[in-house]
Amino acid sequence: MISRLYQWLQAHPTVKHKVHRLIEHPRTRPRWWVRNLLMPFLIKRKKGSYISPKVRRDLYPYHLFSLGCKSIIEQNVTLNNAMGPIIIGDYSRIGIGSVVLGETVIGNYVLTGQHCLFSGLNHNYEDIDTPIILQGTYSYRITIEDDVLIGANTIICAGIKIGTHSVISAGSVVRNSIPPYSYAAGNPAAVLYNLKTGKRPNYKLQTTSK
Repeated sequence: MISRLYQWLQAHPTVKHKVHRLIEHPRTRPRWWVRNLLMPFLIKRKKGSYISPKVRRDLYPYHLFSLGCKSIIEQNVTLNNAMGPIIIGDYSRIGIGSVVLGETVIGNYVLTGQHCLFSGLNHNYEDIDTPIILQGTYSYRITIEDDVLIGANTIICAGIKIGTHSVISAGSVVRNSIPPYSYAAGNPAAVLYNLKTGKRPNYKLQTTSK
């Protein structure tokens, strides 16, 4: 029902603009009545899930937000689904002060440290004659597969996929997708070794010449 309504609004831009003004405050967040009266009935939460009262819920009715069984969103996290759905699986935890922005799919048993940024949203900037703030935005989905550990202060850029049972070291900036069973670190994050095989990528045995 909601998806059909959204598609209809996409085809009628004048009506869409008026509805958007009704939903969104000029400070680019949902109006009070959307956050407190409408969205509590639209958020999909499974049994045992928890969202801290101190979470900033910039959640809109035209995209899905769902939280899996016994998953936890800790205090001072910001959630914003204006550019696409946010789906968090079962037994996952989003650490204190993290930001989930744009279309993001997080699997089961995912653990993030504090102050991580999942930035599925980017600004257009190619037109040098127009202020960047007026050029609009675009979004590419972030996908975090099952059983992933993401260290504190990590940035996950738009369009990134992190494979199952991977570990991302604290403070990393992930600009390229990470294959399964990887330990990755750095800016930009690089795979240091494979957790399943123990091998390092492009590793060459060093010998001492005589």
